Amino acid sequence: MMPTYNRRILLRGGLALGCGLATEPLLDPACASEVKTSQVEASGFFTLGKRGDHWWLITPDGKPFFTMGLNHIDPASLRYPENLDIWREKYGGSTLRWIQESVAPNLKAWGFNTVGWVQEVTVPKWQHSRAFTVDEYRALDMPYCHLLPFTESHQWEKHTVHYDFRSEDWKEWVDYVARSHCAELAEERNLIGYFYSDCPTWTHDRPDNKWRGPIFDPERLETEAGRRELSELATSYYKTTHDAIRRYDKHHLLLGDRYEANAPIAMEVVNAAKPFIDVLSFQDFRNPIKHLDEWHKKTGIPVLLADAAGLGGRSNGDFKPNNGAWYSKTLSALHGNAGCIGFHLCGAYQRNKARRRGLLDEMEKPDAQHVDQMRAANERVTQKMAQMFQD
Repeated sequence: MMPTYNRRILLRGGLALGCGLATEPLLDPACASEVKTSQVEASGFFTLGKRGDHWWLITPDGKPFFTMGLNHIDPASLRYPENLDIWREKYGGSTLRWIQESVAPNLKAWGFNTVGWVQEVTVPKWQHSRAFTVDEYRALDMPYCHLLPFTESHQWEKHTVHYDFRSEDWKEWVDYVARSHCAELAEERNLIGYFYSDCPTWTHDRPDNKWRGPIFDPERLETEAGRRELSELATSYYKTTHDAIRRYDKHHLLLGDRYEANAPIAMEVVNAAKPFIDVLSFQDFRNPIKHLDEWHKKTGIPVLLADAAGLGGRSNGDFKPNNGAWYSKTLSALHGNAGCIGFHLCGAYQRNKARRRGLLDEMEKPDAQHVDQMRAANERVTQKMAQMFQD
């Protein structure tokens, strides 16, 4: 049963899908279907819609949108001793200039239509770099998603204890995060929505953080009492985060945690999340085509491949290239998945000495072979969308 405290609205999700791309919701039931989202006021912002059985993002102007994003965009990658002169002389030491003169033009030239998530690896198994400021997002001037640091339970992070999601201290922290991030971003039309934790360890761990264990002991799921307790804990987490965001931002989509598709994901967690989020988001470096199809069919809600890459062999010493052929195949398959609203590549924009891969090297030279394959794949999807939704 849908909780009565979960404020939802009904949107005409078709929004001109296939019936002329009008900027107002259609009333013709043959062209639009009712879609529930967590948004209180969606007009003028990204939302969700359906044409037949296919989910799409809908732009603030009412057009169908399949997000093709690049993740991990950090100006510190251009501030090593060997390339610091580029930063100072070419961009005047200004992040805003770098975004306007390098990041945005390159992403658009490569066919990407979204920045999936800017934060980047700093050193291995450490916290990510900072997010963009609102002024930096405005300099970008293209759609983007933003991660809210509600919890530090990432599967790759080895330093932080788990938070107690029932505690008043954590609830106060959640409100602080929401008012410090969401209140500032609430009116931004280019913002698609908010992610929460990156690969949270709800019922799994990794060797480097085995000392803290998972958020919830998976052995307790063997009993009804344990399953009920996890449902209650996860419901508290998702209700608290949802309510805090909606105090400060009525408009944007809730993209939720970015689950690791190749680790155990308890249905108690997913079912607790569903009333309070709009999309199921995943990281998947093994079989995203299969897994996203399974999760959409299992839950009935739209899915997003929020972080993934196919990695080629080693080259140039320890640096590793992306795999443009893998990207092309994966993007095409996901665009054809009726439940998938997009794919964000685990780039990064420019390689650093921690992640060791990027579409640009440290001297701003592109990984030409793979970038060209990605550009062609992105352009095919863009052309296909134009053909599918002609005026």
